[in-house]
Formats: sequence, C-alpha cells, structure tokens
Amino acid sequence: MTSTLDAATTPTVPAQRPRAPKIVPNARPVLRFRSSRSDLILCGVLLAAIMVVQGWNIADYPTLSDDEGTYLAQAWAVQQGKGLAHYTYWYDHPPLGWIQIAVLTWIPAHLSPSLMTVGSMRVAMLLISAISAVLVYVLARRLSLPQWAAGLAMVLFGLSPLSVVLQREIFLDNIAVMWTLLAFCLAASPSRHLWHHFGAGIAAAAAVLTKETMLVILPALMVTMWRHGHRDTRKFALTGAITACVLIGMAYPLFALLKGELFPGGGHVSLWDGITYQMSRPGSGFILDRGTGSYGVLQSWLYYDRVLPLGGLAGALLLLVTWRWSVTARALAGPALTVAILALVALRPSGYLPAMYVIQALPFLALVLAGGTASVAHAVLRRRRSDEEKAYVTWGRRGLAAVLVVAAGAYVVPRWYDGDHTAVTADANAPYRAASSWLKTEVEDPKDTRVLVDDALWLDLVHDGYRPGLGVIWFYKADLDPAVTKTMPRGWKDLDYVVASPTVRRDAVDLPNVKAAIEHSTPVATFGVGEDRIEIRRIQTVGGSR
Repeated sequence: MTSTLDAATTPTVPAQRPRAPKIVPNARPVLRFRSSRSDLILCGVLLAAIMVVQGWNIADYPTLSDDEGTYLAQAWAVQQGKGLAHYTYWYDHPPLGWIQIAVLTWIPAHLSPSLMTVGSMRVAMLLISAISAVLVYVLARRLSLPQWAAGLAMVLFGLSPLSVVLQREIFLDNIAVMWTLLAFCLAASPSRHLWHHFGAGIAAAAAVLTKETMLVILPALMVTMWRHGHRDTRKFALTGAITACVLIGMAYPLFALLKGELFPGGGHVSLWDGITYQMSRPGSGFILDRGTGSYGVLQSWLYYDRVLPLGGLAGALLLLVTWRWSVTARALAGPALTVAILALVALRPSGYLPAMYVIQALPFLALVLAGGTASVAHAVLRRRRSDEEKAYVTWGRRGLAAVLVVAAGAYVVPRWYDGDHTAVTADANAPYRAASSWLKTEVEDPKDTRVLVDDALWLDLVHDGYRPGLGVIWFYKADLDPAVTKTMPRGWKDLDYVVASPTVRRDAVDLPNVKAAIEHSTPVATFGVGEDRIEIRRIQTVGGSR
C-alpha cells in the first residue's frame, strides 16, 4: 500500500512572503592595503623618499657609536661560529637582536669581508627602516585614519631628523620596533582571524627577545587586540596571543637553564646577574632637572627635532582628552597608551635613560600626532556641519584649515630641512677612518700587538690582522672580564697602544687599567679636534716596550 500525502483542502494557498534577511551593519569597513591602488602608490612614493634621505651618506653620519660596534661584533661572532658574543656572553641583552643582524649582514660580509665595519654595515638597517615605515602606514589605515593622515604618520616617522639619525644606527631598538609594529598590525587586523592574534603574540615575543625593554609596551598591544577583536572570540584570541608570547619568550630563560647559567654560581655568568645589573644601573636623574644626565638626553633629542617628540605628546594628550567624543581617539587607544607608558617610564625620578630609549616611541608618536591632526581637521571642516550651512561658513572652515596647514609647514619645513641636510652631507666619521687606516699601515706587526679600542673600531682591526679578543681588546674587558685580565698580569704594562676615543676617555674614570694606560702613554697620532678627537697613544713602560 502506498501512502499518499493528504490533498490540500483549501481552494487556494496563501502566498508565503519570504522573510527579509537580517541585515548586519558593517560599521568597520575592511581595509585591504594590498588591493588599494591609491594606498600602494602613496605608500610607495613616500617610502622612496624616506629611503633616499635615510640612505644617503649613511656611513658618514652620525658618529659611530660603541653600542653599534658591540652589536656588530657580536653578530660577527655568531657568523664565525664563535658563540653569541665576541667575548663571554653575560646576558646583557637577549641574543635574538644580533642574531638577526648576523643574518642581515651575512651577504655583504660574505662577498667582501672588508665591509664588516660599522659605517658600511649601516646599510643593512635600511631594510628594517623600510619595513617599519610601511608597517606604520598599514597600522594607521587599520586604525581607520584617512589616507592623508596615514601618509603624514609615515612622513613623521621616516623623515623627522631625529628618526633619520637614530634609524640609521645599528641599534637593537630599531629591530624590536619593527616586530612591535608587526604585532600591532596583526592585532588590528580587519579580518579578525584567530591566527592573526596568535601571530601578534609571536611577533611581540620576537620584539621582547630582541630588546627586553619592549616588555612595557605589551599592555597597550593587549588593549589594541581587545578593541579590534570580535566580541565573540576576543577572549580566545587574547588567550592565544598571550600563550604564544609567553611560550616563545620562555625560550630565553630555558636557554640559560640548560646551560646552567640561570642563577648565579661560581665561575660562570648568569641570567639572574644580567637582570640584576640592568635593574640596578645608576639612575641618570629626573628628566626635567637641569644638569642631570636624563635632561641632557632629552635636550639631545630636541636638538634634532622638537616636532615629533613634543607634537606626539600633545597628540596623545589630545586623544586622551577627547576619548568620549572622538572616534579617532578611541581607534588610536593602543598607540596613545604606548606613548603614555613610555613617557611615564622616562619620568621616573631615579631611572636610567639611555639615548636610544626614544626609538621605541617614534612610530607611536608619529601615529598619535597624525591622529591628533586628523581630529583637528575633522573638527575644523566637518564638526556640526549640516546641509543648510551657509557658503561663507564653509569657506571660512576651509580658510582656517589652509591657515593651519601653512603655519605648520612654515614651522616644520625649515627645521627639518636643516636637520636632514646635515644628515645627508656631514662627515662625522673621518677621525675613525683615519685612526683605522693608521693602525693598519703604521703598526709593523699587528698580529703581536695589543691595543685597547672601543667597539666602533674593533672589527676594523680584526680584519687588519690583529688577534680578535686578546690582541685588539674592547677596552671594558681590560678591567671587567676575568678571561682578559688574567692575560694581563702586569696590567697596563702588557699593552702596546690605547686608542683614546671620546667613549674611552669618558668611561676610563671607572676602569683602572684603561685609566692607567692613558696616563702612561703619549699620543703618536691625533685625528679630529676638541672633544671628538681620537688619539692613538703608545704605552710607555720603563725600559721600552713590553
């Protein structure tokens, strides 16, 4: 028997109106940088200008620093398979930073070992600067800034004379900033994929393992991730990001544990001692007190540029004040919080403030300054504007905006021109090159000569035939490294030369062997004048040389 459906008993079937689809408003349009031709063109043009200014004359300005030479010498040690440092690695910083430098400089060093000097190797930092500049633009767009404001952020970050000087130098901070910006870009991803947030955690861990000071920025990254995550998945996303960051970050103490160097002990360095040293470094005073070291560092930043540091702080303050009313302020909560955290750390009354500290703040100062400018532009041109607005009011708005643009340009352009013109024309490293040349040509037996130098010259002399480590000696090690001091039973009398650069003269006060070497030596060659001069001094011992 076949069952059948009952026939309809009603003569007509009422029409069924389909239910209207539920419309979910998309309040945050997805920004696709790679598919936006106008964004690509604008970003590409600005990037080309930034690379020209940052790359031109990069080897000759600014003056070579001991820190640059140290990181490059440690990268050289990694390349040569000599360990994590050119002397005993003592956990001063996580090693990931100079491992990346070793990768960056491997190709030119392989093609021409003579290029393994600080000045010429600065070219490798251009790649870091380029990636960071693009990430600033991408982050600005993902934080809903208009194209012109994103371009302004990129210009502020890449062309400020302060940025040009500091981003040229081989500092770990520059590499860590690149990873931090990548983490922020992933945290603000419009796609809101979970793997983006996992990626943000991994990038944040890479930033911290490159320069440990990036740790203080992580709360601002979490705020950005929370604000830009989907409400249904943000808890999972945040948990995943934190888990990825912690697990990767634990690789550093695990490395020390496996080497038996996690805690202090007899005859070896330790991670604990390294952290203790960094946390107990003598303070440089309150940043606003004249005469303190921190005040001098602040003045050195303002010497190069006042627009980005002071304008960025003003932009962050503006965004915080207008939090309740401004969409831009809420979108830029992460960068504004980053600036606030870094400013509070710098304002510690007894904290230590190094000159490169401002590097980690530069992209966020640029973002909040551009965001603040966008807020002001919106207030002038659009706030409380209606269709019935009178024409003279509209033209008044435009006129006021034009006046503000002209005034800002009149203040900024001449100052930036002077700073960037100096960066692309000055030669601050002629004394270092001359000293290196003299030690290469005038010393008869480099292999059997012992000379104290700062690390800016260390690699040059290694390539010129001096023995790395105990022949050419990083001057700090003559007093602080037992592996070196035990080869100097007679102290300064076991040395032949000391190269008295500004860094060596400054720090010799606290280094007995270095101080004695300078006091018991006479200049045989001097390059440069004044405080920036470099003296090559021959050690004078009773009865002649050692």
